[in-house]
Amino acid sequence: MSIEALIVRYGLLALFLGAGLEGETVVVAGGVLAHRGLVPLWGAALAAAGGSFLADQIFFFAGRHLRQKPRMQRMMARPGFARARAALERHPTWFILSFRFLYGLRTISPFAIGTTRIPAPRFMALNACSALVWGAVFTGLGYGFGQGIERLFGRVHALEHLLLPLLAAAVLGVALVAGARWIAARRG
Repeated sequence: MSIEALIVRYGLLALFLGAGLEGETVVVAGGVLAHRGLVPLWGAALAAAGGSFLADQIFFFAGRHLRQKPRMQRMMARPGFARARAALERHPTWFILSFRFLYGLRTISPFAIGTTRIPAPRFMALNACSALVWGAVFTGLGYGFGQGIERLFGRVHALEHLLLPLLAAAVLGVALVAGARWIAARRG
């Protein structure tokens, strides 16, 4: 099976999982792949939205049901958690709609929201709307970035020239997230 066929076959599943685990880097890469015609643009945006939505729902319910556990108590004691809760208390609807766009609050926010009395159906509806916008925006950025590359460098015919930088960016992103979590766990 060719590389193109593998990407077409597993690309959207990879985008779904990557959007939930890593975030923007994977979604922008999905937009670039859509620009190259390897995955459909609408599919990439929906996979990104779905992965982000599911991850945030899981984190919300973890906050809701595990708030008394020692690990969650340590997380709740961190400054980022306090910032998320303060912003949430001031403007709950706007915060839920925008947290995934706020650097430094994207991961902790669903946990924080889960520890509040915000009803799960309300969070789910707002989370779905926000995830759809987020998926479309970052996939669109990747799609536009793909057009920019072609304008600057001409049409790239070898798929490896695209996949190697994307793979390197994905590995770097995962390594940075894993390293940050490891450091945070050692401090916490």
